[in-house]
Amino acid sequence: MPKKPWPVLVGEYTSLAFLLPVCVVLGYGLGYLLDREFGVDWLKYVGLIVGIAAGMTQLIRYLLRDTKDEGPPQDE
Repeated sequence: MPKKPWPVLVGEYTSLAFLLPVCVVLGYGLGYLLDREFGVDWLKYVGLIVGIAAGMTQLIRYLLRDTKDEGPPQDE
């Protein structure tokens, strides 16, 4: 796999800075809306935990994909 140019890498890693906060805010927001709909107080915390878990899962998945070892270098 050829190496990506540095502007592409900067763009991809910059998107990681927004990945976790967006997941957390969306999870909390959905939980808050469900709280208001059903009249309970605990769904926003469930949404927050699910958002954190989703963000961490995606972050780890992305980093593992980018740091995957392609084996030893081959002589040509």
